[in-house]
Amino acid sequence: QVQLVESGGGSVQAGGSLRLSCAASRLAACMGWFRQTPGKEREGVAVIYTGGGSTTYGDSVKGRFTISQDNAKRTLYLQMNSLKPEDTAMYYCAADYSLTSARYCVSRLARGDFDYWGQGTQVTVSS
Repeated sequence: QVQLVESGGGSVQAGGSLRLSCAASRLAACMGWFRQTPGKEREGVAVIYTGGGSTTYGDSVKGRFTISQDNAKRTLYLQMNSLKPEDTAMYYCAADYSLTSARYCVSRLARGDFDYWGQGTQVTVSS
């Protein structure tokens, strides 16, 4: 059974940093981070093709967030720097274990069509 458990969320002042972690029962070929605030649509934050390291980011986080993996720890990370109040959201880890290519994997950022999702971790950024 696939399990994705996020951690690392919390409250931080604008300009600060947080690192989110997603512990997986096993890493998937394609994994990502998404976020959502009440009343808004889910937004793709970052996606990584774990087989080759290809990544893609949402426009609002480019240059500030970095997605990475640790194969030995079966953990996905999201390093978030220069946080802004508009980054406040529930952050979710997602995984898809189907065979895929790097190109198709990163295209999932826009569609959000992942099979497995974590329970989320809250990030609150104050001004």
